[in-house]
Amino acid sequence: MDQIRNSLSTSRDYSALDEQMLVLEVRKGNEAAMEEIVNRNKKAVATVLKAILGDTQEAEDVGQETFIRFWCNIESYRHEARVSTYLTRIAINLAINEGRRQKRRTTILHSINNRQLNGNSDIYLSEAQRYDDVSHLQVALSRLDDDQRMVVVLRMLQGYSTKETSKLLNIPTGTVLSRLSRALDKLKVILLKLEKV
Repeated sequence: MDQIRNSLSTSRDYSALDEQMLVLEVRKGNEAAMEEIVNRNKKAVATVLKAILGDTQEAEDVGQETFIRFWCNIESYRHEARVSTYLTRIAINLAINEGRRQKRRTTILHSINNRQLNGNSDIYLSEAQRYDDVSHLQVALSRLDDDQRMVVVLRMLQGYSTKETSKLLNIPTGTVLSRLSRALDKLKVILLKLEKV
C-alpha cells in the first residue's frame, strides 16, 4: 500500500499548484515539487546571474547553488515575498560573494604575471563578441560598480518595481532611483565606447 501511495505522490502533476502548496510539499521532502519550483524560476535566476557574473560557468554554478540553498533552508522561507523574489535575493547574495572571489583570483593571477589591473574592469573579448549586443551589455554591466549593477539588473532587466528593488537590496527607494540614474548615465558612455571598438 505504501508503494502505491509513494508512486502516486511522485507521479502527481505539480504544475497546477500555487507557490504555497509547492513550498508545503518541498518541506515534506517532495523532490517533484522542488523540481516544479526550479522549472518556474530557473530562467529568472539565470537572467539575474548572467547580468551580474556574465555568461560564465560561475553563473551556472551559482544558479544551481541558489536552488540548493532554497531546498536546504526551506524552513526559513516565510511567504513574506514571492518564491521568485526570495530566490532572486539568494542569487544576488551568492553572486556578490562569487564576484568578490573572482576579483581576488584576478588580482592574484595578475600579480603572478606581474601585470597591474586596469581598475577592476579588465575585459577580454574575441572580435566576434565585440559586435554582439548581448556581449556589449554584459561587458558594460561588468564595468559598473556592484551597487549600480544590482539596481540596473533588478529594475531594467528583471522588471522589479523601485519598491521591490528597494526591499530586495535593503536600501531606501531614493537610493534605488539615484543609483539607477547614475548607472544609466555610465552605461550610455560605456556602450558608446564599445560600439567604436
